[in-house]
Amino acid sequence: MNAIDPHLPVAIGRVGRDGRLLDAEPRLSDLNARAGGRQGAPLAIPQIASIARLSQRLGVAISRNIIAADGEDDIDLWVRAEPDADGVRLEVSGWRPRAAWRAVPDAAREDDFLRSDADWVWECDSAMRLTHLSIEAGARHGFDAGKILGQPLTLLFALEADDEGALPILTAAAEQGRFEGQVAELRGTGRRVRLSASPRVDALGRFAGFSGAAEMIDPAAEAPVQPPAPPAVFTSEFGQRLDRALRQPLSRIIANADSISAQVDGPLRADYADYAGDIANAGRHLLSLVDDLADLSAVERDDFQVEAEPVDLADIARRAAGLLAVRASEADVRIDKPKADERLPATGEFRRVLQIMVNLIGNALRYSPPGGSVWVRLEREGALGCVIVADQGKGIAAEDHARIFEKFGRVDPSEPGGSGLGLYIARRLARAMGGDITVDSAPGQGARFVLTLPAREG
Repeated sequence: MNAIDPHLPVAIGRVGRDGRLLDAEPRLSDLNARAGGRQGAPLAIPQIASIARLSQRLGVAISRNIIAADGEDDIDLWVRAEPDADGVRLEVSGWRPRAAWRAVPDAAREDDFLRSDADWVWECDSAMRLTHLSIEAGARHGFDAGKILGQPLTLLFALEADDEGALPILTAAAEQGRFEGQVAELRGTGRRVRLSASPRVDALGRFAGFSGAAEMIDPAAEAPVQPPAPPAVFTSEFGQRLDRALRQPLSRIIANADSISAQVDGPLRADYADYAGDIANAGRHLLSLVDDLADLSAVERDDFQVEAEPVDLADIARRAAGLLAVRASEADVRIDKPKADERLPATGEFRRVLQIMVNLIGNALRYSPPGGSVWVRLEREGALGCVIVADQGKGIAAEDHARIFEKFGRVDPSEPGGSGLGLYIARRLARAMGGDITVDSAPGQGARFVLTLPAREG
């Protein structure tokens, strides 16, 4: 094999939806040819072909380190696969010759240490979506590993706070470090598991998720001191700890990444500026998750209360539309909001009503096609004031109407979206204020969400 220069650029390639290599830059094309493949035929490098298939099936970008054969030698590669309408785009970097195998001390193998007592292993990407699970573990412990792949980690694991009210996995995600001792319940099984993991990074040093292990907890080994708390119900203290632990570092990451992306300190290579933009967007996603978890900890407290103050639903609807104006412009969707002279007096807590309206209009924007419209209308029905948010999206089947208001409830987890907590929290808030949120929708007919609150005389 020819000597490999690890400083050569990334090799780009494209794989069609049928797994055939459509085109590739010379380095990748030559490696594929040495593996017995050719352009127009199925990709002949099994590890890269597997990553491409998984990325296409899950509809998400996947980055993974692999060891590939090149003649009689092995090479370390970093493969990034990103699906699009025509297939999968590949970026292959690294190209480092792999040293001959030799035994290494256990202390030097962090992943082996984490996995030594594991019942099974798992991996997730930087957005906490599961990218690898043991099929055998799923069959043994009552979950379908194939269906779980690509979905948020929290759909499989109901995470439990430690003695200090913190979640080790979230702290590790903020610090991009290793964690141990994260206890969770396997949803729907009643079984508990102890998670540990070390961080993964891509070829450019970016945080790429976790590579971890799961150890089943023997119920007989646990002394039942008190009945377990309901799953996923967090205390007020937990919410405060979560906020302190994550909000400041995430805000700092977002601010610094935005500065790099905007090239405030001078010109920067375009791909580096794009990477910084990706980091900022990922930080905002995590920050929104922190917000959702903090709200969840509040609305599920037995003593949760809201203020009863005079509000104008028309004014709040206009404010929410204004907050989302930039997002609407980027999505090429028009928000048809209440006119400036419209009023609808009601009773509720101003900031909570605004939070609900931002959620409803934001969801409508997310599912509206480019060139579409979102309508925000006002009505009064007896003692209730109503705000109606309607979109031109693909609609929601009747059998899914209840599910979308459930905790972590999403009709299609593979679609871009939030944590699955927004509508659950919004309805809890509306009902705490003496109102409700309902939905009227059918496939192909868009969706119509209605917020009702006690009306008052103007």
